[in-house]
Amino acid sequence: MNRKRLLIALLGIPALVILCGTLYNLPPIHRRLAWRVDEWRARLKYAINPPDEAVFVPAAVEGTETALPLPTATYTPIPTATPSLHQPTATPAPSATPTITPTPLPESVILDGVVYVDQHGRWNYCGPANLTMALKFWGWPGDRDDVARVVKPGVQDPGLDFIQQGRWDKNVMPYEMADFVVEHTDFNIVIRYGGTVDLLKRLIAGGFPVVVEKGYYEADYTGKVAWLGHYLFTTGYDDAAGEFIVQDAYLRPGKNMRVDYQTYLDGWRSFDYLFFVVYPPERQEQLFNLLGDWLDPNFSYQYALQTAEQEIQTQEGIDLFFAWFNKGTSLVKLQRYGEAAAAYDQAFRVYAELQEDDTQRPYRIMWYQTGPYWAYYYTGRYQDVINLANTTLYETIAEPTLEESLYWRGQAYLALGQTVDAIADFREAVRLNPNFKAALAALQQLGVSP
Repeated sequence: MNRKRLLIALLGIPALVILCGTLYNLPPIHRRLAWRVDEWRARLKYAINPPDEAVFVPAAVEGTETALPLPTATYTPIPTATPSLHQPTATPAPSATPTITPTPLPESVILDGVVYVDQHGRWNYCGPANLTMALKFWGWPGDRDDVARVVKPGVQDPGLDFIQQGRWDKNVMPYEMADFVVEHTDFNIVIRYGGTVDLLKRLIAGGFPVVVEKGYYEADYTGKVAWLGHYLFTTGYDDAAGEFIVQDAYLRPGKNMRVDYQTYLDGWRSFDYLFFVVYPPERQEQLFNLLGDWLDPNFSYQYALQTAEQEIQTQEGIDLFFAWFNKGTSLVKLQRYGEAAAAYDQAFRVYAELQEDDTQRPYRIMWYQTGPYWAYYYTGRYQDVINLANTTLYETIAEPTLEESLYWRGQAYLALGQTVDAIADFREAVRLNPNFKAALAALQQLGVSP
């Protein structure tokens, strides 16, 4: 009898597994449970291989690999519209000392007409939520889903609803939001680097709310406290309290939060003090006057570079890592790729030395920024591009779903003559984001379909 029961149990277990798998894949059940399964999968992977222990070590520069000549036309994920507003140009400014004469500003300004939009109930909606707030301030009638359908359309699987299709897209880049504004609304946008507290206050006092890209330590969807990238819609300031008034799409309650200037700067440092302003065309002249020297993108890159170099002398630990990383980012924007690669090398050395408390390591940094790929690719360090992409895709994230890393690894494969691998990466990037222009263009040049 015991043997019979054991046999029934052994036969029943596979049948039960098959039944559970069949039920799980039914669309109504899958929609309800998929995010739970993803969460536990991520928890398990992070427990076995903690992502903050992943370290990228740049290869020795002396032994560069044999590569094909650089392509005559490379497709990189940069915006294509209104170059005078948010694309880099090639000529660096010799210095970056603001020439604008400061005018007295009100002690406190809180802009009216702000419509708060959160990012909850969706996957990774920080970008769409903040851009929606920036647009709605000027009367745009759309919502966060209108933005997301363009900037993060997700995997086009008919078995998934709109929300679940987008769960693999971890981030929306600033250039993607800039393209949305230019191509899908009647408004314009300026993106600059090297912002300052005084500049933000001047813009806000002039009636222009600002979105900054920043980092901070917060619990993610798995419950783990770690460094996250974040956009922050900034709509006021209060000098008496030394605080900005912000609309945080993630934290609860996030409406009209107050953040002291130093905390704000500490988070902003993570992204080279990047900021953007959405505005109606009829307010362009006023905005450009308020920007002053920052109207010239090269000035902003040079100013950001000088800020990074100053902070390299004064910061330590994680902030020293960000300072070196920012130096690389600013040099990439100035198209000084050799110097940028050296700066990123040093940043990654500092990163590797953060051993006393490796939980502070911002292991998601390459989810949000692609500067090292630019620097290593344009200095012929293709294996470093591949190695960095592999570290990012396989050691810092539960699933390899970062289309930018796939794209740059594909470009490195292509430069090394590994065309089949390159095509596979480009196709996977497009599968994850069907609107990813850079990968689509690369496939088109190779004469293959997505």
